Amino acid sequence: MTDSKYFTTTKKGEIFELKAELNSDKKEKKKEAVKKVIASMTVGKDVSALFPDVVNCMQTDNLELKKLVYLYLMNYAKSQPDMAIMAVNTFVKDCEDPNPLIRALAVRTMGCIRVDKITEYLCEPLRKCLKDEDPYVRKTAAVCVAKLHDINAQLVEDQGFLDTLKDLISDSNPMVVANAVAALSEIAESHPSSNLLDLNPQSINKLLTALNECTEWGQIFILDCLANYTPKDDREAQSICERVTPRLSHANSAVVLSAVKVLMKFMEMLSKDLDYYGTLLKKLAPPLVTLLSAEPELQYVALRNINLIVQKRPEILKHEMKVFFVKYNDPIYVKLEKLDIMIRLASQANIAQVLAELKEYATEVDVDFVRKAVRAIGRCAIKVEQSAERCVSTLLDLIQTKVNYVVQEAIVVIKDIFRKYPNKYESVIATLCENLDSLDEPEARAAMIWIVGEYAERIDNADELLESFLEGFHDESTQVQLQLLTAIVKLFLKKPTETQELVQQVLSLATQDSDNPDLRDRGYIYWRLLSTDPVAAKEVVLAEKPLISEETDLIEPTLLDELICYIGTLASVYHKPPSAFVEGGRGVVHKSLPPRSASSESTESPEAAPTGAPSAEQPDVIPPQGDLLGDLLNLDLGPPVSGPPLATSSVQMGAVDLLGGGLDSLIGSTNFTAPPAAAVPANLGAPIGSGLSDLFDLTSGVGTLSGSYVAPKAVWLPAMKAKGLEISGTFTRQVGSISMDLQLTNKALQVMTDFAIQFNRNSFGLAPAAPLQVHAPLSPNQTVEISLPLSTVGSVMKMEPLNNLQVAVKNNIDVFYFSTLYPLHILFVEDGKMDRQMFLGTWKDIPNENEAQFQIRDCPLNAEAVSSKLQSSNIFTIAKRNVEGQDMLYQSLKLTNGIWVLAELRIQPGNPSLTLSLKCRAPEVSQHVYQAYETILKN
Repeated sequence: MTDSKYFTTTKKGEIFELKAELNSDKKEKKKEAVKKVIASMTVGKDVSALFPDVVNCMQTDNLELKKLVYLYLMNYAKSQPDMAIMAVNTFVKDCEDPNPLIRALAVRTMGCIRVDKITEYLCEPLRKCLKDEDPYVRKTAAVCVAKLHDINAQLVEDQGFLDTLKDLISDSNPMVVANAVAALSEIAESHPSSNLLDLNPQSINKLLTALNECTEWGQIFILDCLANYTPKDDREAQSICERVTPRLSHANSAVVLSAVKVLMKFMEMLSKDLDYYGTLLKKLAPPLVTLLSAEPELQYVALRNINLIVQKRPEILKHEMKVFFVKYNDPIYVKLEKLDIMIRLASQANIAQVLAELKEYATEVDVDFVRKAVRAIGRCAIKVEQSAERCVSTLLDLIQTKVNYVVQEAIVVIKDIFRKYPNKYESVIATLCENLDSLDEPEARAAMIWIVGEYAERIDNADELLESFLEGFHDESTQVQLQLLTAIVKLFLKKPTETQELVQQVLSLATQDSDNPDLRDRGYIYWRLLSTDPVAAKEVVLAEKPLISEETDLIEPTLLDELICYIGTLASVYHKPPSAFVEGGRGVVHKSLPPRSASSESTESPEAAPTGAPSAEQPDVIPPQGDLLGDLLNLDLGPPVSGPPLATSSVQMGAVDLLGGGLDSLIGSTNFTAPPAAAVPANLGAPIGSGLSDLFDLTSGVGTLSGSYVAPKAVWLPAMKAKGLEISGTFTRQVGSISMDLQLTNKALQVMTDFAIQFNRNSFGLAPAAPLQVHAPLSPNQTVEISLPLSTVGSVMKMEPLNNLQVAVKNNIDVFYFSTLYPLHILFVEDGKMDRQMFLGTWKDIPNENEAQFQIRDCPLNAEAVSSKLQSSNIFTIAKRNVEGQDMLYQSLKLTNGIWVLAELRIQPGNPSLTLSLKCRAPEVSQHVYQAYETILKN
């Protein structure tokens, strides 16, 4: 006997048994078998082997069995596409079944089978079902079109299903209308450019009629569709609002929020003087209040939406403060959200109520909630001036409780109150100083240090207090270290004789012992300021602080307008536009509120191009935003001072007495010791021989004021890409200011208004210095010339190529994007002339691998002509000499962000080719500087 007996068994196995039952002649047995198959499939067993047997069971009149088989089919068709074709005939047959339930079931299943091979066979049955006499079949077929579009968009368009869908919007049955709208909206989201939902007053009227008779989800689809419509005038907006208002009393919160979204959007178009406007405001409050009696999760969603509504129109809920008072059993996320809305609604009328409530919250047990409550008291003081005194006394009461985290939060908000109301509540400083030892959180310590530094002249022992913080300087967080450095410098400027050692100690700690570049740079800036010009130091460090605004945490207005268009969606819960959290571009459309008469809104920012971060090797090209040295290069600390420039350029760096001499007038004859040479970071961008004077000596090297070469205007945005708007332009630099000269031409058939412009972040921080002023509407075939002043203090991001500029222009029609390359010579500044010694030292100091050589051909100019042509574009000739019959010009130029470029230009008389050698600490600039040379010399 062989071993094969071990491998044979009389038990046939589960699949085999099911197969036998599925092929049974008895209907009941068949049905039971299919139920077993579906049960196995549901728990995750693989029963795909039974595909042909289950499909055979489709030929039945039993509706229950048919549903089960269709369920199986949906699940396994993708893994068995060849088998699934067997089912096509049955679908076609079922779509003509006398029973409308079976016709609808067939068409629904067809939409769920995502198999390309089958799709084209299903077009005919789907076409019949879209025109079926039964509305249940038509509404199911409408959704099937959207599913089919997702699988094969081209097929749906070729077969004309989209037109059939549009016809269904005029259907007599409200549910069919709702599903047609839902399907078209879904398709339109994935194809934002196609104008599928071509809404006009007639179709809007049909939607509003269907609205009253749909199911709740149908109502939501229709309301969302209405929200995307822009009425032609305020009368149409009012009529739509009147017909949508009854939805506010619906039991489903999603319907309520969708109705609120439509009303909030169309209210933009209504005049505030209308009686109806006031009525609408009153009608909006009760439904929002009712949402707060739901379960906590729904409450939270409602509160996040109310937060947006209150920021846009606080008058809606101004009398409903009490519903936002916190209940003892609210979850923490609801409590925090209610607290936020309470502050937004706080006004002179209800502030007493709010403060009493907040004081109560500050004694709760939940630490996070207490912290937020204490902050809220401070925000009330800043928002409602009349309540400030009461708020401060409430905060002092809380400080007396000596509860550590309460005291710390109170100190943080009192700092803001001092900023908002200077010279009013400083009498409380003594109380704050008593609690100095209990502070252990960085934010509270930093706030307390700020208070001591700012009001040092009123605090007798300010130096002792700050010295106590200095003992553990290196253990503090960066926030505290930076604040401590500034506070001690303030103290020194107010009491120079007593605090000389203290300021030396902190500057030494910040510059020599610290690894943090921000702290080190701030230390060097203060050190340099104090050593060269104590008066300027006072003006900079003790400058008037701008008052802080009422609401520092309001959402930016254009974002708020966009979020109002997304009420009732995830975007309104996250408080972010969908583009921030929806992956990929699909389905993300920028929405905005309809324009009020005579209002012009700013454009959405152009999408940041994925050009990569600035490279780590050359930090000089684009200083990161937090880098103080980079900021300083863009600062002009005042008009050039007449008189001789500082005589530090030829002194060795180690010997510069950074703090000596300059402050003698303040502190008598004592001299400070200079920092050792090693402490000065080499990356400050200056040659070692220069004593940093190229960075900080803002008085020397101011060139002549001139107008540089201007290129002829080129078309940047053709009319065919911008719905009829054509933009041509060029860049100019004259008398130290840069501008973008634009020519706007309207080649469309409608008037253009409400122009605005915005730049994406770019390599040199170019940004509009003023709004785009188009004073009159731009009529068809009209052209207007505009000069837009530019600044170089915008946000910075390294672009590819370096001089790429991405621009967004908005008008009443749409937002349009284009990109252009600006010539680098517009960034050559007027004080770009180096003195000879510094030129020599810098040329030697820059490594040879940073040198680049270029040929400028066909340029038959002599040395004088070249020099004067370049000078008019701020390229300055420092020296000229003749070597073996060749003229050598040595030149320097400086970019707006402080980068120096040094050049050697070789000119051979009679030879039209020039040789240009460029040296720069940021070699990626050289190619663009060469292009600038070529452009200037050849034009």
